[in-house]
Amino acid sequence: MDFQQQVEDIIANAQFGDLIEFSYPVGFSHWGVYDGDGHVIHFAVADEGDVMKRFRGCLQTVFPLCGDLLLGDTKIRRQPLAEINVPDGAHILISNNRHTFKPSEEPIMRLRRNLLLEKELPYNLFKLNCEHFATFIRYGKAVCNQIPGKTKNKEQEEATETFQKLVS
Repeated sequence: MDFQQQVEDIIANAQFGDLIEFSYPVGFSHWGVYDGDGHVIHFAVADEGDVMKRFRGCLQTVFPLCGDLLLGDTKIRRQPLAEINVPDGAHILISNNRHTFKPSEEPIMRLRRNLLLEKELPYNLFKLNCEHFATFIRYGKAVCNQIPGKTKNKEQEEATETFQKLVS
C-alpha cells in the first residue's frame, strides 16, 4: 500500500485519541495522536527562520531519517496526516495495542491536547520524545517502548511530570 493509501486508510478508520505510529524502515517510529478530520497532533519542528530551515534541509539530505531530531527543538502541532514529514518506506498505523494502559476518557484526552497544543519543548530521545507525548495524551502516562535497555510499557515518570506540569 502506498503512502497516500495508508493516509486514506487511517483517516477512514481512526478515532479521536488513537495512537498513530509512523514506522520508519530503520526500526524506530514517530508517534502522534489522531485528532479527527485527517489531522494528527505530534512533536513537530519548532518555529524557525529561513537560515534554520536551510540548515535543517541540509541535515535531512545527509541524515534523511533523523535530521529533525538532531536540532532538538519541537513544537506540539496539529497537522494534516498527509503533510507529516516521514522518510520513504515509512508505514502509518493505528497502534493502540502497543501499550498496556487503559485509555483515558475522551474529554480528558481533549483537555490534555488543548493545554499542550503549540507548546515548545526540547526533544530528548531518552527523556522527552514523541512517543512520550502521544502516550501522555492517550493514557496520562508518558511511555516509550523504543528506548533500548528500558523496560517496555513502564511509565517514564520524568516525562510524565514534565507534561503534567504543563497541563496543571
